Amino acid sequence: MSRTRNPGIRLRTALVGCGRIGERHAGILASSPESELVGMADLDRTKAEAYARTHGGRPYADLSAMIAAESPDLLAVCTPSGMHTEAVIAASRSGVRNIVVEKPMALRLPDADAMIAACAENRTRLFVVKQNRYNLPIKKLREALDEGRFGKLVLGAVRVRWCRRQDYYDQAPWRGTWAMDGGVFSNQASHHVDMLVYMMGEVGSVKAMAATRLVSIEAEDTGIALLSFTSGALGVIEATTAARPVDLEGSISVLGENGTVEVGGFAMNEMTVWKFADETPEDGQVLERYRTNPPDVYGFGHHEYYRDVFNAIAKDEPPFVDGLEGRKSLEVITAIYESIESGREVRFPFTPERSKLGRRAGT
Repeated sequence: MSRTRNPGIRLRTALVGCGRIGERHAGILASSPESELVGMADLDRTKAEAYARTHGGRPYADLSAMIAAESPDLLAVCTPSGMHTEAVIAASRSGVRNIVVEKPMALRLPDADAMIAACAENRTRLFVVKQNRYNLPIKKLREALDEGRFGKLVLGAVRVRWCRRQDYYDQAPWRGTWAMDGGVFSNQASHHVDMLVYMMGEVGSVKAMAATRLVSIEAEDTGIALLSFTSGALGVIEATTAARPVDLEGSISVLGENGTVEVGGFAMNEMTVWKFADETPEDGQVLERYRTNPPDVYGFGHHEYYRDVFNAIAKDEPPFVDGLEGRKSLEVITAIYESIESGREVRFPFTPERSKLGRRAGT
């Protein structure tokens, strides 16, 4: 029997994790006509209270208590990455039928699998945040790929050249730690890894190296990775939070036998190169139409992302990026860390043995 929701009824929405990214989610949930923001939870109740004063809803220091009191239709999980698994599984078992989880969905593949299994068992939709897929230039790039305009793919490359100083990491004790966050690959470059896999396809192997150059954290602030895809194409990931003095770039390039496209700016939101051997009348207008760059590294995609979430719930449709899709980039990130620690090329499929990502002290 269909569970299609009446589109005229507002969803009761709630949020857990009142930090930097949570602010963005709270603002969208509070202002969306499809949403009634009823609660926010954080282990630090004062943060939840501050959110409540700004965005509405009621504050809680405990996720389970908030779910029991508010019965949300949708929960946004914006906790530190190392706490995503616990929150998603608990919410699913408590009857929340729609869960949005920030990137990366988890820090360990077994945790991601446990989240997917729990949501399947409890008939919960799991939406993994990949908001840059909704950027207009990215959608145009994907359209060209789907139309076969590139021909044989040759090379895909992403670059993350952002600035995160010590004060950023010092704002919260979990930042830059293996147990809760990881480094630039798992945090800041997570969306870019996803984008590379989304455009280039299945990964065959990864070889990576990393360094911690300008800040004092457990994980890396700079790294590079080389990928081979099962198609025969190659890939490059360049990622750093040690760009100075400001954010410089967040970009993707796709090169094929018949064309090259680059989406740049600092949030993969500005079309900078659009060249194809088989030119169409529209090609001459693409750069001008898709050059808008956003005011910050979050881009514009979160708003479009939530429109898709609300639409999927109203129509009882599956998520565009569900748990299985979100797991793909996590597998690549895990392989990157496995290669960094082993010093070897990691071939897929693989079993993580040396990756530090998600490890607690003493494990």
